[in-house]
Amino acid sequence: MQLAALRDEFPVVAVDLPGHGKRSAQRWSLSAATEIIASAVDSLDRGPALVVGHSLGGYASLEFARRCPEQLRGLILAGASASTRGLWAAPYRWVARLVPRMPADRLARWNDRLLRRLYPREVVEATIRSGYAFHTLPAAWDEVLGRFDAGAMRYVKAPVLILNGEKDAVFRAGEADFARAHPHARVELIPRARHLANFDDPDAFTDAVRRFARQLSAVS
Repeated sequence: MQLAALRDEFPVVAVDLPGHGKRSAQRWSLSAATEIIASAVDSLDRGPALVVGHSLGGYASLEFARRCPEQLRGLILAGASASTRGLWAAPYRWVARLVPRMPADRLARWNDRLLRRLYPREVVEATIRSGYAFHTLPAAWDEVLGRFDAGAMRYVKAPVLILNGEKDAVFRAGEADFARAHPHARVELIPRARHLANFDDPDAFTDAVRRFARQLSAVS
Protein backbone atom coordinates (compact mmCIF):
# COMPACT_ATOMS: atom_id res chain seq x y z
CA MET A 1 0.00 0.00 0.00
CA GLN A 2 2.87 2.39 0.72
CA LEU A 3 4.30 1.91 -2.78
CA ALA A 4 1.06 2.91 -4.49
CA ALA A 5 0.62 5.92 -2.24
CA LEU A 6 4.18 7.21 -2.67
CA ARG A 7 4.76 6.42 -6.34
CA ASP A 8 3.14 9.61 -7.64
CA GLU A 9 5.70 11.74 -5.82
CA PHE A 10 8.83 9.61 -5.58
CA PRO A 11 10.56 6.86 -7.57
CA VAL A 12 10.10 3.78 -5.38
CA VAL A 13 11.04 0.12 -5.49
CA ALA A 14 10.34 -2.79 -3.13
CA VAL A 15 12.80 -5.65 -2.78
CA ASP A 16 12.54 -9.28 -1.78
CA LEU A 17 15.35 -10.09 0.61
CA PRO A 18 17.00 -13.54 0.45
CA GLY A 19 14.53 -16.30 1.30
CA HIS A 20 11.55 -14.02 0.71
CA GLY A 21 9.08 -13.71 -2.17
CA LYS A 22 10.70 -14.26 -5.55
CA ARG A 23 13.99 -15.00 -3.80
CA SER A 24 12.46 -17.72 -1.65
CA ALA A 25 15.06 -20.26 -2.78
CA GLN A 26 18.01 -17.97 -2.05
CA ARG A 27 19.82 -18.61 1.22
CA TRP A 28 19.64 -15.78 3.72
CA SER A 29 22.71 -13.75 4.59
CA LEU A 30 23.25 -10.13 5.55
CA SER A 31 25.82 -9.87 2.77
CA ALA A 32 23.29 -11.00 0.17
CA ALA A 33 20.62 -8.71 1.63
CA THR A 34 23.02 -5.76 1.43
CA GLU A 35 23.81 -6.51 -2.21
CA ILE A 36 20.11 -6.69 -3.06
CA ILE A 37 19.39 -3.33 -1.41
CA ALA A 38 22.39 -1.78 -3.18
CA SER A 39 21.19 -3.12 -6.53
CA ALA A 40 17.72 -1.69 -5.92
CA VAL A 41 19.20 1.74 -5.16
CA ASP A 42 21.24 1.57 -8.36
CA SER A 43 18.15 0.57 -10.35
CA LEU A 44 16.49 3.89 -9.49
CA ASP A 45 19.42 5.72 -11.09
CA ARG A 46 18.90 8.72 -8.80
CA GLY A 47 21.98 8.52 -6.60
CA PRO A 48 21.78 7.89 -2.84
CA ALA A 49 18.33 6.78 -1.69
CA LEU A 50 16.06 6.80 1.31
CA VAL A 51 15.94 3.20 2.54
CA VAL A 52 12.97 1.99 4.60
CA GLY A 53 13.43 -1.24 6.52
CA HIS A 54 10.88 -2.96 8.74
CA SER A 55 11.78 -5.55 11.40
CA LEU A 56 14.32 -7.95 9.88
CA GLY A 57 14.53 -5.57 6.93
CA GLY A 58 15.44 -2.79 9.35
CA TYR A 59 18.44 -4.66 10.65
CA ALA A 60 19.43 -5.51 7.08
CA SER A 61 19.18 -1.79 6.31
CA LEU A 62 21.51 -1.00 9.21
CA GLU A 63 24.03 -3.41 7.71
CA PHE A 64 23.56 -1.75 4.31
CA ALA A 65 24.19 1.65 5.91
CA ARG A 66 27.47 0.36 7.32
CA ARG A 67 28.67 -1.27 4.11
CA CYS A 68 27.35 1.20 1.51
CA PRO A 69 27.24 4.66 3.13
CA GLU A 70 27.69 6.40 -0.23
CA GLN A 71 24.35 4.99 -1.42
CA LEU A 72 22.32 6.15 1.58
CA ARG A 73 20.49 9.45 1.68
CA GLY A 74 18.30 8.65 4.65
CA LEU A 75 17.18 5.66 6.71
CA ILE A 76 13.84 4.74 8.24
CA LEU A 77 14.02 2.01 10.88
CA ALA A 78 10.53 0.64 11.48
CA GLY A 79 10.10 -1.92 14.23
CA ALA A 80 13.86 -2.43 14.37
CA SER A 81 15.17 -0.35 17.27
CA ALA A 82 15.74 -3.04 19.87
CA SER A 83 19.12 -4.49 20.70
CA THR A 84 19.55 -8.03 19.41
CA ARG A 85 22.24 -8.75 21.98
CA GLY A 86 22.08 -10.25 25.44
CA LEU A 87 19.15 -11.84 27.25
CA TRP A 88 16.61 -10.12 24.97
CA ALA A 89 17.66 -12.45 22.17
CA ALA A 90 17.11 -15.72 24.06
CA PRO A 91 13.39 -16.26 23.30
CA TYR A 92 13.95 -15.44 19.63
CA ARG A 93 16.69 -18.05 19.38
CA TRP A 94 14.23 -20.54 20.88
CA VAL A 95 11.53 -19.61 18.34
CA ALA A 96 14.02 -19.83 15.47
CA ARG A 97 14.91 -23.38 16.53
CA LEU A 98 11.26 -24.35 16.96
CA VAL A 99 9.93 -23.10 13.60
CA PRO A 100 11.64 -25.73 11.38
CA ARG A 101 9.99 -28.48 13.41
CA MET A 102 6.50 -27.31 12.45
CA PRO A 103 4.90 -27.92 9.03
CA ALA A 104 5.19 -24.81 6.87
CA ASP A 105 1.66 -25.15 5.53
CA ARG A 106 0.25 -25.19 9.05
CA LEU A 107 2.21 -22.09 10.00
CA ALA A 108 0.98 -20.38 6.84
CA ARG A 109 -2.66 -21.19 7.64
CA TRP A 110 -2.26 -19.84 11.16
CA ASN A 111 -0.67 -16.66 9.85
CA ASP A 112 -3.34 -16.23 7.17
CA ARG A 113 -6.13 -16.53 9.73
CA LEU A 114 -4.43 -14.16 12.16
CA LEU A 115 -3.81 -11.46 9.56
CA ARG A 116 -7.36 -11.67 8.21
CA ARG A 117 -8.76 -11.44 11.72
CA LEU A 118 -6.68 -8.40 12.64
CA TYR A 119 -6.67 -6.39 9.40
CA PRO A 120 -8.86 -5.53 6.42
CA ARG A 121 -8.36 -7.83 3.43
CA GLU A 122 -7.16 -5.01 1.19
CA VAL A 123 -4.31 -4.40 3.64
CA VAL A 124 -3.05 -7.98 3.99
CA GLU A 125 -4.02 -9.91 0.85
CA ALA A 126 -0.84 -9.06 -1.04
CA THR A 127 1.24 -10.31 1.88
CA ILE A 128 -0.80 -13.50 2.13
CA ARG A 129 -0.44 -14.16 -1.62
CA SER A 130 3.33 -13.71 -1.52
CA GLY A 131 3.69 -16.25 1.28
CA TYR A 132 5.91 -16.37 4.34
CA ALA A 133 9.60 -16.97 4.80
CA PHE A 134 9.44 -19.37 7.73
CA HIS A 135 12.23 -21.50 6.27
CA THR A 136 14.53 -18.47 6.34
CA LEU A 137 13.89 -17.56 9.97
CA PRO A 138 16.55 -19.78 11.61
CA ALA A 139 19.39 -18.56 9.38
CA ALA A 140 18.25 -14.94 9.45
CA TRP A 141 17.87 -14.67 13.20
CA ASP A 142 21.03 -16.68 13.80
CA GLU A 143 22.95 -13.97 11.97
CA VAL A 144 21.05 -10.96 13.30
CA LEU A 145 20.81 -12.01 16.96
CA GLY A 146 23.88 -10.95 18.87
CA ARG A 147 24.95 -8.48 16.18
CA PHE A 148 23.02 -5.22 16.52
CA ASP A 149 22.59 -2.65 19.26
CA ALA A 150 22.52 1.13 19.41
CA GLY A 151 26.21 1.18 18.54
CA ALA A 152 25.28 0.22 14.98
CA MET A 153 23.94 3.75 14.54
CA ARG A 154 27.44 5.21 14.48
CA TYR A 155 27.93 3.71 11.02
CA VAL A 156 24.89 5.48 9.59
CA LYS A 157 26.09 8.60 7.78
CA ALA A 158 22.63 9.95 6.91
CA PRO A 159 19.57 11.24 8.78
CA VAL A 160 17.46 8.59 10.50
CA LEU A 161 13.77 8.33 11.34
CA ILE A 162 12.98 5.68 13.95
CA LEU A 163 9.36 4.87 13.15
CA ASN A 164 7.57 2.56 15.57
CA GLY A 165 4.11 1.50 16.56
CA GLU A 166 3.23 2.95 19.94
CA LYS A 167 2.27 -0.49 21.28
CA ASP A 168 5.26 -2.37 19.85
CA ALA A 169 6.79 -2.83 23.28
CA VAL A 170 9.44 -5.34 22.17
CA PHE A 171 10.89 -3.86 18.99
CA ARG A 172 10.90 -0.25 20.18
CA ALA A 173 12.54 -1.21 23.49
CA GLY A 174 15.84 0.47 22.58
CA GLU A 175 14.54 3.37 20.52
CA ALA A 176 15.83 6.03 22.94
CA ASP A 177 19.31 4.50 22.92
CA PHE A 178 19.27 4.19 19.13
CA ALA A 179 18.21 7.83 18.79
CA ARG A 180 20.84 9.09 21.23
CA ALA A 181 23.55 7.21 19.34
CA HIS A 182 23.03 9.27 16.17
CA PRO A 183 23.31 13.07 15.85
CA HIS A 184 20.52 13.29 13.27
CA ALA A 185 17.97 10.74 14.42
CA ARG A 186 14.48 11.26 15.76
CA VAL A 187 11.70 8.99 16.95
CA GLU A 188 8.13 9.06 15.68
CA LEU A 189 5.37 6.82 17.04
CA ILE A 190 2.20 5.76 15.29
CA PRO A 191 -0.55 5.91 17.91
CA ARG A 192 -2.15 2.60 18.95
CA ALA A 193 -0.15 0.68 16.33
CA ARG A 194 1.75 -2.52 17.08
CA HIS A 195 4.76 -4.15 15.40
CA LEU A 196 3.03 -4.18 12.00
CA ALA A 197 2.43 -0.46 12.16
CA ASN A 198 2.17 -0.27 8.37
CA PHE A 199 -0.83 -2.62 8.61
CA ASP A 200 -2.38 -1.09 11.74
CA ASP A 201 -2.43 2.41 10.24
CA PRO A 202 -1.23 2.41 6.62
CA ASP A 203 -2.06 6.07 6.07
CA ALA A 204 -0.11 7.25 9.12
CA PHE A 205 2.87 5.08 8.17
CA THR A 206 2.85 6.38 4.61
CA ASP A 207 2.50 9.96 5.81
CA ALA A 208 5.54 9.60 8.08
CA VAL A 209 7.63 8.20 5.21
CA ARG A 210 6.43 10.96 2.88
CA ARG A 211 7.24 13.76 5.34
CA PHE A 212 10.70 12.40 6.02
CA ALA A 213 11.40 12.02 2.29
CA ARG A 214 10.29 15.60 1.68
CA GLN A 215 12.58 16.83 4.45
CA LEU A 216 15.52 15.07 2.83
CA SER A 217 14.63 16.61 -0.52
CA ALA A 218 14.38 20.08 1.02
CA VAL A 219 17.79 19.76 2.66
CA SER A 220 19.43 18.61 -0.58
